[in-house]
Amino acid sequence: MAVSRLENKIALITGAGTGIGRAIALAFAREGAQLALVGRRKEPLELVAKEAGGSSLVLAADASKRGDIDRVLAETATRLGGFNVLVNNAGILHIGTAEQITEEQWDETFGINVRGLWLLSRAALPHMRKSGGGSIINVASVLGINGARNRAAYAASKGATILLTKCMAIDHGHEKIRVNAICPSFVETDLTAEVMRRAADPEAVRRERVSAHPAGRSKTTPALRSTPDAQPVQA
Repeated sequence: MAVSRLENKIALITGAGTGIGRAIALAFAREGAQLALVGRRKEPLELVAKEAGGSSLVLAADASKRGDIDRVLAETATRLGGFNVLVNNAGILHIGTAEQITEEQWDETFGINVRGLWLLSRAALPHMRKSGGGSIINVASVLGINGARNRAAYAASKGATILLTKCMAIDHGHEKIRVNAICPSFVETDLTAEVMRRAADPEAVRRERVSAHPAGRSKTTPALRSTPDAQPVQA
């Protein structure tokens, strides 16, 4: 009988209620991992927990706030006995050029996409050392490498995420703590669907994003749910 790849592993996933985070959570559950699901809204997390088998720890929290981070890690350690894997998936996307993005949007983007990721990763390191090692996975973006039109703040934040990942991988590899980034291209999630919906010409925006792919198509997360009241903020 084949052994599940993540059996006896405990994974903490941020932005786990929708989109890429939800897909990661379900994939981890299929491979036998025990899950701590983190997001700002409890209801989507509970739906994912149910899909994943019902035994996941659900923690409503803002992964960019130090107090929430400390609470999440303490509850995960107490109720699950620690964790081996951290997936930093929570993120925000504001549309605009460097001239169009407001100071508030810039600060919010870096507060969630970079500072929050750094705070959570830093706080997770002692727990991983105690467990004898672990894996930190940062969800970055191909835009952090290539850039794109009207993505000044977002692309810059993902570029920072990629370099922070490289530095942490160098700093903590000797402790048996692996740090990697994945860089998806355009994925049709609840967040991107809402961004397109708010555009003057949603279909034109979609065509523009898809045309950037050599394959001429985009990836849609499983069972994408329509959330007309969603905000273009943390997933």
